[in-house]
Amino acid sequence: MRLTVTTPLAIVVETDDVVHLRAEDATGSFGILPGHADFLTALTLSVMSWRDGHGKEHHVAVRAGMLRVHGGDTIAVATREAVPGEDLRQLEADVIRRFREGIAEEAAARTDAQRLYLAAIRRILNYVRPDRVLAPAAMPSSLRSEGLEQ
Repeated sequence: MRLTVTTPLAIVVETDDVVHLRAEDATGSFGILPGHADFLTALTLSVMSWRDGHGKEHHVAVRAGMLRVHGGDTIAVATREAVPGEDLRQLEADVIRRFREGIAEEAAARTDAQRLYLAAIRRILNYVRPDRVLAPAAMPSSLRSEGLEQ
């Protein structure tokens, strides 16, 4: 079978030599063999494993995503993030580190977006309610420099 694992930025895995694949969705773990019926499922944060024609195991950690089986011989996985690895212990360490970094970056981005949103609301309030006087320390420096202090 042919397996392709893609993220928005890269093709992480592309191989034609898949004999068996194991993955996990919300209902649990499942396997796919050649000739499998067409299938579409949402993957959970998990590790997909497959065996090639030589009996060697391969792995890729996915941060959720969609798995599609087509024609019984093509498996396509689209995921937000994927980390391939041959050694499960090393893959676990890499994945935990990378996914934690990603979660921290997302939290920082959400915080920055919230700050920008609140600053925009304050600015709009200054124009909509001119009778409301802000203390000079609370007034944005751009307004103070325009001589809008009262």
